[in-house]
Amino acid sequence: MSQAGTLILILSIAVLAPLLAQGAGRWLPVPLVIFEIALGVLVGPDVLGWAGEGEVIDTLADLGLAMLIFLAGYEIEFDKVRGSTLRRSVRAWLIALAVGLGLATLLSGFDRGVYIGTALTSTALGTVLPVLRDAGQLRSRFGSVMMTFGAVGEFGPIIAIALLLSGRSPGRSTVVLAAFALLTAVAVWWATRPRPPWFAKVVEVTLHTSGQFAVRLVVLLLAAMLGISRALGLDTLLGAFAAGVIARLLLHGSAPQSAEPVMEKVEAMGFGFLVPVFYVVTGIEFDLDSLLSGGRALLLLPLFLVLFLVVRGLPVYALAPRDLGARERKALTLFAATALPLVVAITTIGVGEGELRTDEAAALVGAAMLSVLVFPLAALRLRGGRAAHRDPLKEREPESW
Repeated sequence: MSQAGTLILILSIAVLAPLLAQGAGRWLPVPLVIFEIALGVLVGPDVLGWAGEGEVIDTLADLGLAMLIFLAGYEIEFDKVRGSTLRRSVRAWLIALAVGLGLATLLSGFDRGVYIGTALTSTALGTVLPVLRDAGQLRSRFGSVMMTFGAVGEFGPIIAIALLLSGRSPGRSTVVLAAFALLTAVAVWWATRPRPPWFAKVVEVTLHTSGQFAVRLVVLLLAAMLGISRALGLDTLLGAFAAGVIARLLLHGSAPQSAEPVMEKVEAMGFGFLVPVFYVVTGIEFDLDSLLSGGRALLLLPLFLVLFLVVRGLPVYALAPRDLGARERKALTLFAATALPLVVAITTIGVGEGELRTDEAAALVGAAMLSVLVFPLAALRLRGGRAAHRDPLKEREPESW
């Protein structure tokens, strides 16, 4: 099939998936991403063979992943991501990295273990946040804690990719990261500077016209940070995450009344077009044949699923804030162990570099897909399901966040 035909097929799946998710939701609240990936696998080369490949499709999928990470970075509320909870989340991720690298090295050797171990420490914050938002739990105390642990679980592996998987020496990688951090700090300083009165006025006036100044500015920020990270030889996900943080600081600091409607438009562009393309293409490119043709890959899949819980989940459970009850801590563990976007990115790098076997990559991505299906559903059940719009912990938010 031509690239145009494949794109029409992908967009058709993007339209069909919410209908299926809505219908299934009457019995079981299956995350939308599961239908997008599953239908991608169905039309992919290993099943029906309807979907083709091409540079345009790959570029749109890359943009979808960047938008997903950008939106995850934007969701972080810095007045809440601080204090004790932030310190706990950083310690939990560092423990996960040490355990993950150790277990993965024992399983597959050091060269492949670096990729596998790093992937095991990730949290699919961009996937979990819509689930929490749809369940009415994102703005609760639990949602804020999950956002903090998830942000570190998203940002930490991105830094690890730059340090461990870039092919550069640790010293040179550190210098490059420091240069990126300096440029990001300058951008943050610019974003937090007081804007002249006309800025907020232009944002408001063009919000419902063809001008769309704020939306265009946000897209420019994303493109600029992607370009900076690419120019420095870093993974573009680092730039996407930083762009989300900068965009939030800029909009909420300079045009707070318009920030929410502006981001609704950006989210519509992301979740309405680019992000579904990424997930459907993930399904299309999933190597189902490698997973099903080898006994080792099938054995690795459930093992990796358990390792997501052990490596990423257990440190989170152990270091979760003490004001969370037992059920909240278990739900936090399951949400934090949910992985996918960064697993796809890391395995793609590993296979492309010839360091990671295709069957191992397929098993790891397959386990991440299962984590997206199983863990959020179990976590929502622990949290009281979709009806849990009120959080008893919301009214007692300690200052030690």
